[in-house]
Amino acid sequence: MSELWGRRIPLVIAIVGQGILTIACAVATDVQTLIICRFFAGVCGASQLNVVPGVLADLYNNTYRGVAISLYALTVFGGPFIAPIAGRFTVSSSLGWRWTLYIPAILALAIGALSLFYLKETYPPCLLIDKASSIRKRSGNWAIHAKQEELELEVRTLVEKYLTRPLRLLITEPVLLLLSLYMSFIYGLVYALLQAYPYVFEHIHGLGPGPAGLMFVGLIVGIVLALGFILSQQRQYTKDLQENGNVPVPEWRLRPTMIGAPVFTVGLFWFGWTGFTPDIHWAAPATAGIPIGFGVLCIFLPCFNYLVDAYLPVAASAVAANIMLRSAFASGFPLFTRQMFENMQVQWAGTLLGCLAAALVPIPFVFDRLGPRLRRRAG
Repeated sequence: MSELWGRRIPLVIAIVGQGILTIACAVATDVQTLIICRFFAGVCGASQLNVVPGVLADLYNNTYRGVAISLYALTVFGGPFIAPIAGRFTVSSSLGWRWTLYIPAILALAIGALSLFYLKETYPPCLLIDKASSIRKRSGNWAIHAKQEELELEVRTLVEKYLTRPLRLLITEPVLLLLSLYMSFIYGLVYALLQAYPYVFEHIHGLGPGPAGLMFVGLIVGIVLALGFILSQQRQYTKDLQENGNVPVPEWRLRPTMIGAPVFTVGLFWFGWTGFTPDIHWAAPATAGIPIGFGVLCIFLPCFNYLVDAYLPVAASAVAANIMLRSAFASGFPLFTRQMFENMQVQWAGTLLGCLAAALVPIPFVFDRLGPRLRRRAG
């Protein structure tokens, strides 16, 4: 809907709605209310993930868009790893579990209020509507209008052109589908670790909930290092862009992924074969979080920038399609992760995940070589 009504309205409504629904979760007296309100809070929360990349695509040109999205991605991955640390200490304190909902609700409502007053529209077609209106008033020529004003808000048009566009892109664009599947698996592994870490450090190493949550610091350190590495490539990217007449080639974005993919695989094997026994100090599997975090961001972020560059006119829809698929993986992986680590044992569960990651290592290299051909064929 951000490609119809602009970025501001969906963002403000979703942020405020998320805050209200999260408060409803916090005061819930039964599990049914909690699940229903949590579901709709998640629906509202998805708006930021979908729309913010579109805002960044509106605001920044080919030179600086990657830097902006890099900082955005730090919050996308830093949040899930910081939350277990804060959440575990909150739950084990006198505040209790309800404050793990009150705190984000308060933040959401505060950000929603600030956005209501200070967030400006960034979507160019909607900006042209305001410009056309201003010209009409000054000139008295009421025939002047923006192309976006010609759109008819019929239910059929809304469903066919806007609501189903992400799904149609996902089905009809092989580049989007294949890269989204790769990113979804990596994203699913991130959420699998949210279950694997507590099992390894609490059940096997005997740490309490709070100290076990601190083990996520290694992942955060890896993400920060990856961000620095990716940003260090910006000078070369800018040089290539200038030499190519300011025309971006999406495959240029994949260079960090070619390094991050094998590093991520090494981190998974490291975690599995050092975390399965208390005879190995807990610092060893905790340190494995550094290459895992480094690899995760080096894979996800360049691939994300690749999709934005390749589908820039419909960036929000392409991102929405990607999010639909990877959110399905992210919600599914935690459902079986703990059982897998318990029944297969940590070392073999880690080996399985590492082998799957190793099988996917060639993907960025394939896209780097065949990506232009695939995009031309799809176009």
